[in-house]
Amino acid sequence: MEGAPGETRVLAADDAGAVSEAVRLIAAGEVVAFPTDTVYGVGCDPWSEAAIERLYAAKERPLHMAIPVLVASPDDVAQVAEPPDGRAARLMACFWPGALTVVVRRRSKVPAILSAGGPTVAVRMPDHSLALRLIAAAGGALAATSANRSGRPSPETAEEVLADLAGRIALVIDGGRAPIGVPSSIVDLTSDPPRLLREGHLSLAALREVLPTLEPGR
Repeated sequence: MEGAPGETRVLAADDAGAVSEAVRLIAAGEVVAFPTDTVYGVGCDPWSEAAIERLYAAKERPLHMAIPVLVASPDDVAQVAEPPDGRAARLMACFWPGALTVVVRRRSKVPAILSAGGPTVAVRMPDHSLALRLIAAAGGALAATSANRSGRPSPETAEEVLADLAGRIALVIDGGRAPIGVPSSIVDLTSDPPRLLREGHLSLAALREVLPTLEPGR
């Protein structure tokens, strides 16, 4: 049953139709929220400029802030990014699925609005079975970021998502509290040396065990 205009529906993660309904809405250009291993994410079709605009509007996110992409497998990175170099491959092998986002060169076919007009894209494979099922069913990639209005705390529960985004998105899948509750760490592999743009769940020390040349900060 369709919700009223402006209404945000909630489906439990164990609802047999939750993923298929989310995929249907994404295909229709809507924005949906769902649990991941780190925090709740909100996502849309990464190939639809209209859907990405809707995502920016729901979050009140400035257009100069790019939207990351969640993928269902390392192979799906090729949808949005140039082939990863050895550093990216090592990080993905060690920390994916998991709380690591890598910034790499985007493919030219990626909508410019997704990357805020820049040449890069941030990509992550979450370690969460429902999120991975949803992403895979939606085609292997979703434009997705934390399910909160810009500048507010990242949500750990569906209730926190609704407190911020009710009436702004089509659906929330309620999977309980996010297991980690801390955002992912972000490593920029397009800079020389590579830089840790955000130290989230994974520490600089842990990442340096795999990538010794990693430097902190911007």
